Amino acid sequence: MRLVLDSSFVIDHLRGQTAALARWGRVFEDGEEPFVTEIVVCEVRAGLRAVDEPELVALLRPVEFVQPGPDHAMTAGRWRYEAHLKGRTLSLADALIASAADSLNAAVLTRNVRDFALTPVRVETY
Repeated sequence: MRLVLDSSFVIDHLRGQTAALARWGRVFEDGEEPFVTEIVVCEVRAGLRAVDEPELVALLRPVEFVQPGPDHAMTAGRWRYEAHLKGRTLSLADALIASAADSLNAAVLTRNVRDFALTPVRVETY
């Protein structure tokens, strides 16, 4: 299975959260393919102390970096609009992360199930 890592997963992993660490191990044991976008890298790095940056770099080393493109940005915008019509807010970051997963026929690996439920992408939790 292809997985786009969400910021919540990366943060939990960096904090040593047991379930996130165990799930990360299974990614490779099960032959899954992890991906990440600039959105996630930026969100996570913004909350890190400089001393913790090497740990983030090490975590991302085996992960493929993707940038989906304009068609998927349009899809993300459409999902945000549809959520707005329902009286809900889908953040720009979550919409773009979900559209990256959609572009790869992947699931989003997150504990943030509620917000990603506003999109049609599959969600994997831990």
